[in-house]
Amino acid sequence: QVQLVESGGGLVQAGGSLKLSCAASGRTFSNYAMGWFRQAPGKEREFVAAINWSGGSTNYADSVKGRFTISRDNTKNTVILQMNGLKPKDTAVYYCAAALTRGSTVQASARYSSWGQGTQVTVSS
Repeated sequence: QVQLVESGGGLVQAGGSLKLSCAASGRTFSNYAMGWFRQAPGKEREFVAAINWSGGSTNYADSVKGRFTISRDNTKNTVILQMNGLKPKDTAVYYCAAALTRGSTVQASARYSSWGQGTQVTVSS
């Protein structure tokens, strides 16, 4: 399995921006579709964004569409989640995940076989 390490979380005011990075190692990164999920206290983990193996296809949760952008660099084995226009309801632990497929984007968490340790994002009002 691929190993994943997230970074870039922190505290930001509402309306601000953060860039989350996920570094992958251990397997051929371009064989994996990648996704970002988040979990707020007392809530279920939810899908945020996904990108296919080549970066040519992306998918977003309605709650972040137009504010967040997912991208990847297969030469650097990284996936990025650029978050703009942050809101207090975006506060959560954000997780990077990898699914072994060269198909389309993957939205279902059950299809992801590798997960990072998570990074905290806190948005103050």
